[in-house]
Amino acid sequence: MRTWLSWTVLFTLWTCSLGVRADVYTDVNALVQNGQWAQAQALADARLKTVPTDPQMRLLLSRIQTGLGQTQAAMATLLALTQSFPELPEPHNNLAALLVKENRHDEALAALQAAIRARPDYALALENLGDLHLALAAQAYARARLVTPAQTRLQTKQLATEQAMKTP
Repeated sequence: MRTWLSWTVLFTLWTCSLGVRADVYTDVNALVQNGQWAQAQALADARLKTVPTDPQMRLLLSRIQTGLGQTQAAMATLLALTQSFPELPEPHNNLAALLVKENRHDEALAALQAAIRARPDYALALENLGDLHLALAAQAYARARLVTPAQTRLQTKQLATEQAMKTP
């Protein structure tokens, strides 16, 4: 009877903590969606003070840092997250997106490949990998046109890749 009571109490505490935990994520997400970055960061920081290894909140923190224009901090948060939880594809993918914005394509490629290794069916990472390859192709065609400007096929290929990248 005593063991059953102990399990009941533990289960109740656990389910209550899940409710609180879900509310924190919901609250932070709502603030992020509304662009209330400072408030979102305050909630995220408070959560991470009590559970510093929380991967979901650390991922949210990186979104907040990006929203605040703290790209380097967001990249550091994501890099640390990929090291702590290499099996999670989202931090790798999000890190790649930030690396692409800084034209650090080789690092972005490695991050996307890690995301896909972690989850081979992760459609967003696969799409981002395709986009990265298109961007690299457009750059290669542009460089080739500098060497042989008279080659109209290079211009056609470059324009085609650039048009494909504009497609929503």
